[in-house]
Amino acid sequence: MEPIIIGIAGGTGSGKSTFTNKIKEAFADDTTVIYYDNYYKAQDELPFEERKLQNYDHPDAFETDLLLEHLQKLRNGESVECPIYDYTIHNRSKEVTVIKPSPVIIIEGILVLQDERLRNQMDIKVYVDADADERILRRVIRDVEERGRDLQGIVDQYLTTVKPMHYVYVEPTKAMADVVINSGMNDVAFDVVSAKIRSVIKKSKSE
Repeated sequence: MEPIIIGIAGGTGSGKSTFTNKIKEAFADDTTVIYYDNYYKAQDELPFEERKLQNYDHPDAFETDLLLEHLQKLRNGESVECPIYDYTIHNRSKEVTVIKPSPVIIIEGILVLQDERLRNQMDIKVYVDADADERILRRVIRDVEERGRDLQGIVDQYLTTVKPMHYVYVEPTKAMADVVINSGMNDVAFDVVSAKIRSVIKKSKSE
């Protein structure tokens, strides 16, 4: 049986990772998570200062063709070598992580519902919504504590690319979701998605 593929989208700081982690914790080894951010294009040819100024919230920033190739391999029961993105250098690292096939594959990222080819691979499409003020505050805390960013750089990036790109490319994908939730901690939405996952895992293990 082919795996069930779940897309979890939403704006920066909306709670996507929180919702994703709840599913991962509940289903452990039966679930594989792919982070779309890891498929940012390599920019080895650009110096650090130029990489800092790139628009990372535009669809063209991602190597979606590679992700689609990897999804097909996972569907076929093959493992893939996923790139790893290093936020501190605004570029891919030299390392990769091996992702093994599993009954449930989650793809998480701000723009996972934007590309039609990617959407067509998904069995369940989730959009995590949140107030804009809450999102930027969460982003500031995350980028400072986890990604080694400075406050001025976060603000500049948010105003020049993150905010405008959200309304152009991210927000419209809400209409393409099967489920829209108002928080990554939404227990009702988690129960609904979990019930679907359990049925798929049960069927997969019985075959």
